[in-house]
Amino acid sequence: MDPASTITPENFSLVHQFMHADWVVKGVLTFLACASLWSWAVIIDKFFRIGALNRQANRFEDQVGSGRALEDVAAEAGEAPRHALPRMLQAALREWKEARTKGLLVPGQADAQASFLVQRLDRVLDSVVARESQRVEDGLGSLAIVATASPFIGLFGTVWGIMNAFQAIAIQKNTNLSVVAPSIAQALFATAIGLAAAIPAYIAYNKFSTDAAKYAARLEGFADDLVTAIQRRLAERK
Repeated sequence: MDPASTITPENFSLVHQFMHADWVVKGVLTFLACASLWSWAVIIDKFFRIGALNRQANRFEDQVGSGRALEDVAAEAGEAPRHALPRMLQAALREWKEARTKGLLVPGQADAQASFLVQRLDRVLDSVVARESQRVEDGLGSLAIVATASPFIGLFGTVWGIMNAFQAIAIQKNTNLSVVAPSIAQALFATAIGLAAAIPAYIAYNKFSTDAAKYAARLEGFADDLVTAIQRRLAERK
């Protein structure tokens, strides 16, 4: 029977290519498929999470900028707010109240005491910003790994498949395309899956890294505004 007669379009379907691939190529394809699913899970999670964080930040900044007393806005946020901005506001007011309770904010106080309060407030707010930034960036490392490693893993599967194609030529002593086409197709399939996993992960990593940096800058800007508000209160009490 002519080997070409056994080659049909169905032989080049994705399922057929996987089922008839070498065990090494199967392992490569399975790993890349799992990596792609994991990266898409991270992408979907980051898309909704960062969007929700920015919407909550918009609402809270509108409340702070409405002219209401900061104490009222902080009390309305509840005792344990999940978003970083109300936590930062509550931390700043807590430091202010503690300093006032200890008698550090009486009129004519030394500038060193006010400077110490501002430095302590900076440290508290920087700690909140650092923790929240870490939370937002969590998972981006896995996207970077998938984006950089997947093409090389797919290339390994490609090289292995081409080696099998040449081995088939040597064993059968036949250079007919029908002999090497399945192995070559499986090899190229590994490359395609590697790129399919890497490209979305690469694009998402760059986008979400930028979004995370913008969100961290937003938190730092809000922290600077809080420090300025406390400094204004200190100046008014002198």
